[in-house]
Amino acid sequence: MRKSELEVARGIVSRIQRNGYEAFFVGGCVRDRLMGRACAEYDIASSAPPERIARIFPRVVPVGKRFGVMLVIEDGHAVHVATFRADLGYRDGRKPSGVRFSSAREDVRRRDFTINALLYDPISDRLLDYVGGEADIRAGTVRAIGDPAVRFDEDRLRLLRAVRFASTLGFSIESATLAAIKGRAPGIRSVSGERVRDELVKIMIGPGAGRGLELLGGTGLLEVILPEVHAMKGVRQHERLHPEGDVFAHTVRMLDRLERPDAVLAFAVLLHDVGKPPTFSVRDRIRFDGHAAEGARIAREICGRLRFPSREREMIADCVGNHMAFLDVKRMREATLKRLMRRPTYSRELELHRLDCLASDRDLSAWEHLVRKEKEFGAERISPRPLITGRDLIRMGWREGPGIGRALAALEELQLENRISTREEALVWAGKMRPPAGADGEAEPRARARRPGARGDGGRAPRAPSAGPGP
Repeated sequence: MRKSELEVARGIVSRIQRNGYEAFFVGGCVRDRLMGRACAEYDIASSAPPERIARIFPRVVPVGKRFGVMLVIEDGHAVHVATFRADLGYRDGRKPSGVRFSSAREDVRRRDFTINALLYDPISDRLLDYVGGEADIRAGTVRAIGDPAVRFDEDRLRLLRAVRFASTLGFSIESATLAAIKGRAPGIRSVSGERVRDELVKIMIGPGAGRGLELLGGTGLLEVILPEVHAMKGVRQHERLHPEGDVFAHTVRMLDRLERPDAVLAFAVLLHDVGKPPTFSVRDRIRFDGHAAEGARIAREICGRLRFPSREREMIADCVGNHMAFLDVKRMREATLKRLMRRPTYSRELELHRLDCLASDRDLSAWEHLVRKEKEFGAERISPRPLITGRDLIRMGWREGPGIGRALAALEELQLENRISTREEALVWAGKMRPPAGADGEAEPRARARRPGARGDGGRAPRAPSAGPGP
């Protein structure tokens, strides 16, 4: 039976100790143990130098040998083992220029926050606390080790990490640490988009995402990283539709209601109204004409700046750009509804709409309508298999070309409207089409279906020929 990661990590500590070296669990796994939380991964700090770790264990990857970091692979698990070290100075606000191997006490003092600097021996059940981390955990406080300014100048990503720990753990940030964050917020510009993105994702998908956004705003980090989101502060909304307040407050409320989201949904929520500040106007009432389309454009820019993978970037932008369509679902034809439900991002868009409603006027009638319709349709009716193909039309005398595509699109519309449901009916319908060539020598459907939502269709589905099935 495969061992758990805890069992593997404990075994690694035991083996290092049997070889005459110190070894402890360190960091988040110790913090989470004291808080009674499940631990996602285990890190080990040891007095054993990297070359000794490589001799003790058969499968080792030197992921950061210069810094004393080795990856030990056992029973399908990979555990980081780092040699106690002291850093020799930072030049780029990211990594030390060099290290020297040191003691356990020195090792924890170079770390970021007291709550992450505890050592625990799982063999003897012994806790080592050189920085007051246990007290800060019990008090719910994020505190930089030593001089906060020095800690943040060493690695500027720690500015965001402080916010992350405070929001996800429900902690407060100690006053001197908070002051240092505010004073050094502009320094986050030197951190790569990828590293910033990873921390923001952890904030947005974790518990307390709304508070995380408020902390980003209160520390000055938001204005530097996401000025487009910061611009939502103070942007008024229609009081009846949005009794919760301005656009920023609305977004905070939505984030607070997220339940185990992925990065796409979380950022779609964060950015769904990012187009409101530039489209704000007051005429008969407060308006944000075209804010969804503008928001999609801005979302693409932001996600590009943060180096999101292209697929995630487009999915986030699509969610933002489509979120206003849900207001019209009760008036949509069946075919239009089904096309909406077939969108790759539909499930996220539906949840985005639900959260949007809950954070404003709490009118969930459109969401409830969609849930009912989705059950009514079923997967087969939402995405039905094509009844006939272009080859079938060619065998019936149609010439290859765009006319075939238009005919198949018209047929799909009839299928989505439940006017045609069998291959035989589809063939009858195609046979009633007028195949003589037009100017380009292609067959034209007698009655073409319009695009979903196109003007001029009177809300009616295209009708099958009289010889075919009725409505």
